[in-house]
Amino acid sequence: MANIEDEPVVIVHTNNDRLGQDIDNYAEVVKDAARADAAEHTMSIREAFRIHKKAVLWSVLLSAALVMEGYDVVVIGSFYEQPAFLKRFGVVNPASGNKLIPAPWQSGLVNSSAAGGIIGLLINGWASERFGPRRTYIFSMFGMIAAIFGPVFSQSLTALVASEAVCGLFWGVFQTLTTAYASEVCPIVLRHYLTAYINMCWGFGILLSSGVVRATLPINSDWGWRLPFVLQWIWPLPLILVATFAPESPWWLVRQNRIEEAEHSVRRLTNEELFSKEDCKRSVANMIHTTALEREISVGTSYLQCFSGVDLRRTEIAMMVFASQLLSGENLVGQGVQFFVQAGMGTLAAYDLNLALNSMFIIGTVASWVLLAHFGRRTLYIAGLSTMSLVLLIIGALGFSSSNAAKWASGALLIALNLAYNATIGAVCYVIISEVGSTRLRAKTIVLSRCAYQVMNIICGIIVPDMLSPTAWNWGPKCGLFWFGVAGLSAAYCWLRVPETRGRSYGELDILFENKVPAWRFASTKVDQFNLGQGKSVAVVDEKHSQTSKQE
Repeated sequence: MANIEDEPVVIVHTNNDRLGQDIDNYAEVVKDAARADAAEHTMSIREAFRIHKKAVLWSVLLSAALVMEGYDVVVIGSFYEQPAFLKRFGVVNPASGNKLIPAPWQSGLVNSSAAGGIIGLLINGWASERFGPRRTYIFSMFGMIAAIFGPVFSQSLTALVASEAVCGLFWGVFQTLTTAYASEVCPIVLRHYLTAYINMCWGFGILLSSGVVRATLPINSDWGWRLPFVLQWIWPLPLILVATFAPESPWWLVRQNRIEEAEHSVRRLTNEELFSKEDCKRSVANMIHTTALEREISVGTSYLQCFSGVDLRRTEIAMMVFASQLLSGENLVGQGVQFFVQAGMGTLAAYDLNLALNSMFIIGTVASWVLLAHFGRRTLYIAGLSTMSLVLLIIGALGFSSSNAAKWASGALLIALNLAYNATIGAVCYVIISEVGSTRLRAKTIVLSRCAYQVMNIICGIIVPDMLSPTAWNWGPKCGLFWFGVAGLSAAYCWLRVPETRGRSYGELDILFENKVPAWRFASTKVDQFNLGQGKSVAVVDEKHSQTSKQE
């Protein structure tokens, strides 16, 4: 029996005549789109940066919102061993006489922001399509300014939990809006750099929060924990100014049938000396063609459409890819200080190691850029999960030893775990979720994937504090064995379901998904999304075979 991976893949896609029924001069639009697509596929990194350096700049600046969010979300978890925070909010542990934050309250503090984030995510999916990414971004920044008052002036754990929920509402908007914008304004060859950079923004924020909390350890008053919250007000006003002058997403403008504005936006995002008005027109023509193709495949841009027809598979993949970030065992990094303390290290040593731990977000993301230039998204994701499962197995085994060497080794391995995470699945996740959804449903697909992450975050926020807390399960490093099994199962899922999206235009991905190409054959399947031969169908075969054509 022949191997299924050696059999030719025949793909039939819709005739251009049907796609262009409601579009004037559609034959010319398709020709312009084909020229733009061919130019984008052959563009070098250097050439792409020279032409699209404005788009890169705007994407980088707007993504700074995630520096703010990375700082805000993680700073609360760094307080659990901080003396000033424990003095205000801690509860006496009857066994030791020391103050601590009980595991249920730790779960509440983490999960309140996650719950608020889910609401914010769903609002963003609707608002960014209704009002545009730029206006949604600006409005949410103003909301963030008001929300920060809550944690700054909280006097009880109850008030702090409520305040974190309100902040999470606006953080949810930034989590996905910046990813969608980065994926829409840059060409294929730069797409993975800009979307992976989002992970670095998180890393900058997390590292910054670690440094601020470490610097405030000697402050014994309420300002020891209040000052890190106050610093959150640094971000919104500069980012509001950036968003005010930023170009709107041309893809969103095309979906709103504002073609001239889309062409103007492309001109603002490119170098006029190297990218002419005719080039801009062709680029927008490609967006028009891709949007028409997706309208032919599926009707509607609601959340319900994400779970219908061919979009169901795309949504499922995006949701599971994002959930796998936590299923990989990375959630232990968010509890790094507590992990180090429970492993037997002193408070100062734990905070110092936490700085090294969080620096891996930046180092790992830079490493991911190198890896993404040589390997596919699917390959890196599976390799990352497999590597992390092995590291978790060793951490879990070291948990059975009480020696100082084992304690420091488990701490070092947690740092290695974070490096492996950020060099692979941490950064590559943002690349995959920005590419796997259709352009018409991209914002909502990313929103739903982040919702899956937040639901998993809530689950982890409940069980991880219990795993580490001395008053609950008290597993310590032994919990690595649990996450070893979960990460291994996640790697198996990704092999079966996550496709290779490297080097594909959005139109090509639409056709591959429409024709139900297996995940492991995405990379080797050829696609003709323009059908300039004017036939009603095109046969596309695996690269292992000689190419054939089929015209009706």
